[in-house]
Amino acid sequence: MLTFLRLTHIILISLRYRLDELVLSSIQHPWAHGLLRIVCLGHRPRRPRGERLRLALESLGPIFVKFGQVLSTRRDLVPQDLADELARLQDRVPPFPSEIAEAIIEEALGDSPHRLFAHFEREPVASASIAQVHFAVLHDGREVAVKVLRPEMREAIEKDLTLLRAIAGLVERLGPDGRRLKPREVVAEFDKYLHDELDLVREAANCSQLRRNFGPGTGREHLLKVPEVVWEFCATPVFTMERMRGIPVSHVDRLRAVGVDVRLLARQGVEIFFMQVFTDGFFHADMHPGNIYVSDDPAMLGRYIALDFGIVGSLSEFDKNYLAQNFLAFFRRDYRRVAQLHIESGWVPAQTREEELEGAVRAVCEPYFDRPLSEISLGQVLLRLFQTSRRFNVEIQPQLVLLQKTLLNVEGMGRELDPALDLWQTAKPFLEKWMHQRIGLQGLRQRLDQEAGQWAQILPQIPRLVYTRLNHPDSGVGMRTELERLRKAQDQTNRLLTVLCGVLAVALGVALWALTRG
Repeated sequence: MLTFLRLTHIILISLRYRLDELVLSSIQHPWAHGLLRIVCLGHRPRRPRGERLRLALESLGPIFVKFGQVLSTRRDLVPQDLADELARLQDRVPPFPSEIAEAIIEEALGDSPHRLFAHFEREPVASASIAQVHFAVLHDGREVAVKVLRPEMREAIEKDLTLLRAIAGLVERLGPDGRRLKPREVVAEFDKYLHDELDLVREAANCSQLRRNFGPGTGREHLLKVPEVVWEFCATPVFTMERMRGIPVSHVDRLRAVGVDVRLLARQGVEIFFMQVFTDGFFHADMHPGNIYVSDDPAMLGRYIALDFGIVGSLSEFDKNYLAQNFLAFFRRDYRRVAQLHIESGWVPAQTREEELEGAVRAVCEPYFDRPLSEISLGQVLLRLFQTSRRFNVEIQPQLVLLQKTLLNVEGMGRELDPALDLWQTAKPFLEKWMHQRIGLQGLRQRLDQEAGQWAQILPQIPRLVYTRLNHPDSGVGMRTELERLRKAQDQTNRLLTVLCGVLAVALGVALWALTRG
């Protein structure tokens, strides 16, 4: 019932903001234009289409706002007016009242924010789909940002997830590619990450981990700045961190004005992404421009600043290895290796013909190489690969959905900074170095270091185990003999039970015959 009511609400909101006109106007087909003329007889929308779409997504809740945030970064796929309006969803969602924010902080931390902090700004500086941010000053003088979860978020998200689960179930049962696309698993993955976002202590832990990965001594501190967590002022609905100052990565003119090399910045963004994915297996998975700033401080000019750590992704060693090999094979145009990797990993059925898959991948990817980023749409490449995958029954990997989404975000930001950026050539040297480190002597040394603790426990036991084995050479034979004896005894018991059952059956039959005769 709740699912039906939510679906009805979505339809009503769509009609209220005339999204029907927006959808029909984007379909290049005679019947769509005819239907559009009929629809517009009622009244023509007074607001621009981008504003209507943004307002509709805001009205529908956090899941739809996040969808709009992703669309706003894909100016190659979304018209300019829609992308500009949807960009407002990144940090300018209407805030909730400051009184409620203060009450949430007091309940979570045990005191009023005006006593907890030397200064607390009642008006939020940013407001997004899940939470809003207030600036404050600690009693020791440190400037901080206090993130406060929106009230009743869990209930709102559960309604949408219930609807998504129902739709996913229908797609899986009725859709021609339902089982291959694994829609229920994808929704379950989305569910997990959304609920993780509702726990700001988990977000603080994500922030702390990312800060360690790019902190002093890592050799990466010049690439990315991550705020310090103020743990004594953190709880499930409240996250307090070091205040960061910078310029939003989408404000390219401002970055150039302060002397930032935007072309270098674009390349470093790609490097940071691949470093997080393949070196750490832990990556910031919500990299829209509202969450990424660039430092304008002369001491660290041009360094990326990461914000909002509610959604992070992680990959297993298996996933990292196969992804890296796939990327390198793509960069080298080794389409046979791409086909082999898909078969070896189980992403396609084992009986798939290697040469057929190789030819299909070549037909998709070859036209896109040797072009600047301005002429390449990774979204279109993925779409064509997706269409090709249907022919070969490629199974969607739910654990990689976040990675695909983040890669699209990175491409969108790269296009904003430097339209001529070659995504492929920027990533290729990093991946080649990474593979060399894993396969070469350096990789061997690293793995030996990782296993040293385990071997330190095992090695001292080896002489004793060898001595025991040499002094009892027949222990294994003796055990096998005992097992064989027990098996024979069990067989004899089974035969005896069979005979007894036969005798009982005959006796019962004779008794019944005698009774009937009597």
